[in-house]
Amino acid sequence: MKTELTISPQRINEIALSEHQAISEKTGAVVTFSGIVRGQEGESQISALNYESFDKMVEHQFKLIFSEISKHWPIESIRLVHRIGTIKVNEVSLWVEIIASHRKEAFEACQYLINEMKNRVPIWKTPIKR
Repeated sequence: MKTELTISPQRINEIALSEHQAISEKTGAVVTFSGIVRGQEGESQISALNYESFDKMVEHQFKLIFSEISKHWPIESIRLVHRIGTIKVNEVSLWVEIIASHRKEAFEACQYLINEMKNRVPIWKTPIKR
């Protein structure tokens, strides 16, 4: 399984990422997910979220999660881009792409990846109130 992880303050260009999918003759499904900054965090209205990360541990945890995925689902590739820094409301903070032979495995792996990321990966967000 091919994996690609990017943690960056750069704006996520979903169109450019989608144009460079690594599909093969086995590919039957490409699942993408975009995480968008909402204008509300809890009960507070916000203008942005500030994301910080512990990069070495982020890479380590994602490698573990990717390995777990490869043991449970026949996935061809995973690409994940997570922004750090200040991200305004309605901007993309997370982009995930899962490529597999079948949609069921691609959807399940994507859900697993996002849930495990939220639970284990040291990326913290701080709301910036309006």
